[in-house]
Order: sequence, then structure tokens, then C-alpha cells
Amino acid sequence: MNEFEWHRQMRALREPVSPRRDLWADIEAKLDAGTPTAITAAPRAPRGQRWLLAASFAGLSLLAVALNHQWRVETPATLEAQVPANWKPTDPRLAGAAVELYAARVELQQAMEQAPHSPALQRLLDRTAKRQSQLRQMEQQAG
Repeated sequence: MNEFEWHRQMRALREPVSPRRDLWADIEAKLDAGTPTAITAAPRAPRGQRWLLAASFAGLSLLAVALNHQWRVETPATLEAQVPANWKPTDPRLAGAAVELYAARVELQQAMEQAPHSPALQRLLDRTAKRQSQLRQMEQQAG
């Protein structure tokens, strides 16, 4: 088969094709006879499997909520205890970063007062506190 024949066959597929026999006659005969059409629903899972699926979904949801709550409760308190608010490094290279991180933290805390339940703001605040802690560790390592 060459490319020309292939294109010809592809064009033939675009044209309408009539059925070999008249389908409407069969449809009308079934409607007139009152034969119920077989409409079946999708197969359902057995009752025990549905209960198991619902229970596992509920368990996983509770686990996710518990882990999320634990992470939010423990992380900020731990990080804030490590980095005092009035900390100023002696190294001038670190001092600029400390000022920027302190300003970012103050702005995020103000934003958290306006939207206290925002997970995005909470993540940013946690990340800023973590960066402040890392900066303090860098100063201690530098001596």
C-alpha cells in the first residue's frame, strides 16, 4: 500500500455510511409490542466493601487533619523559641539579612492578625522563622 492509497482510504472514512438494514423498523416493533428495554445501572460494590471504603476514607481524613494540626501547633513555637526578636548579629553581612527577615516576620504577623486562619500566611511565617534560626546558626558557626 502506498501513500496515495492510504490517503484515499482515509478520505473514504469521512463519508457517511448507511446501515445494512433499516433499524427504525425494529425499534418501532419493540415500542409497539411494549417490550421493556434493558437499561441496567452500573454494578455496585457489595455492602461490606462500600462500608470498608467509607471507613478507610474517614480514617485517612482524620489522620491527615491530625498530622496537619500537630505540625502547625509544634513548628511555630519551636522556631520562635530559637530566634529572639531583638537578635542582631555582629557580622555586617549577616546583619542585613537579619533586618530583612525581622521586617518580613513583622509584616507576616500583621497579616496573620487580619487573616488568622490562612494556611499560606502560616507557612510563610514558619519559613521566615526557620530562616532566622538558620541565620543565627550561621553566626554561631562563624564564631
